[in-house]
Order: sequence, then structure tokens, then C-alpha cells
Amino acid sequence: MKVTVDRDGCIGCGVCAEMCPEVFRIADDGLSEVCGEVTAQNSDSALSAAQSCPVEVIKVD
Repeated sequence: MKVTVDRDGCIGCGVCAEMCPEVFRIADDGLSEVCGEVTAQNSDSALSAAQSCPVEVIKVD
């Protein structure tokens, strides 16, 4: 599974980083970025984080 963040649309709310810090973090510029890989252990929280994004900029393939 691959996760991407469209940083152009990110508002930096931090929901993804709170829900799945193994995969997402808030970068120095205040926007979300992918910082890790989705694994069997964190796939549920990564999917939940993507679905919880208020501006729907997280894509899961």
C-alpha cells in the first residue's frame, strides 16, 4: 500500500499525524508529509487517518 499527501491542498490540521505517527508527520513548514511506510501493523490507522482528512488530500493506493 502506498500513501501520498497532496501538500498543495493540505491545511496542516495534524489529524493524520495524531492518528498514525508511524506514517505521517507535520513538517517544519506546518504541512503534513509521509514519513514512513504503511505496514501490516499500521495499515488500519493509516487508512483511518486518510479517511479523516478534512480536505481529502491523502490518497491510498
